[in-house]
Amino acid sequence: MKIVISGGTGFIGEPLVRRLLSRGDDVAVLTRNPAKVRAGRPLAWEQAGEAASADAVINLAGENVGGGRWTDARKKRIIESRVEATSALVEAVNARPDDRRVFINASAVGFYGLRGDEVLDETAPSGDGFLAEVVRRWEEIARRAEGAARLVILRFGVVLGPGGALGKMLLPFRLGAGGPIGSGKQWMSWVDREDVMRMILWAIDHPAVSGVYNVTAPNPVRNRDFARSLGRALHRPAFMPVPAFALRLAFGSEMAGEVLLGGQRVVPSRAAAEGFTFAYPDLDGALRHAVSSAK
Repeated sequence: MKIVISGGTGFIGEPLVRRLLSRGDDVAVLTRNPAKVRAGRPLAWEQAGEAASADAVINLAGENVGGGRWTDARKKRIIESRVEATSALVEAVNARPDDRRVFINASAVGFYGLRGDEVLDETAPSGDGFLAEVVRRWEEIARRAEGAARLVILRFGVVLGPGGALGKMLLPFRLGAGGPIGSGKQWMSWVDREDVMRMILWAIDHPAVSGVYNVTAPNPVRNRDFARSLGRALHRPAFMPVPAFALRLAFGSEMAGEVLLGGQRVVPSRAAAEGFTFAYPDLDGALRHAVSSAK
């Protein structure tokens, strides 16, 4: 199978490329810096039109929303990185429609906004806030590929694996200074990176898979319970909370409020109903797996 992937050098993308190569797929990685491509065949963005001849197109490109304070310039990069990459791939797919092709576009549970204790499946409407606005625009562009390919939109939760968001948490916990963020009452919709890759492969290989799917484990937890579970995985205490005011000072009220102090209680209703099974459905097992992989 010929596959074109954007974001193929990232936290999810690179191990996914290696997984695809291991099963014999021809994988081209869209990049602006070929030197960063350690797996797959580098493909300049100027050649994004090659996606028109691919059996599967996977779009994981986008500026990290948690990589720094949300200045106006950074917010612009977060939006534009998704708009530009997705628009280029949609244009390529529409140049040569083929309903046998699958177009898989990354998205995020930020789509739902901050909704307290409300349980959110794929039927829930979009919410408010910067992240919800970003994700709506991202998905709207991806939907322009409908009719030219089988479109699958995957809304990721917090992905657990060596590096990524978990990598930033490990040091304070290992030093015995870990704990909940703010009140700890906010929900965390998490998923093991292994299950992210398995769901992407499932979407590629099953022609009936189409539309929007939440890519989150079936058991979201409150942040305070996440902290306790991470402490157990590391055999360290987890009782030192990070004050909300300190996060607002460090990251700004908007970013701290949406990314760190807020959350969503998201469940993967469609994937579960359509037969996908999670290798890591429970947090303790997922964190043990992620921590052992990070050593």
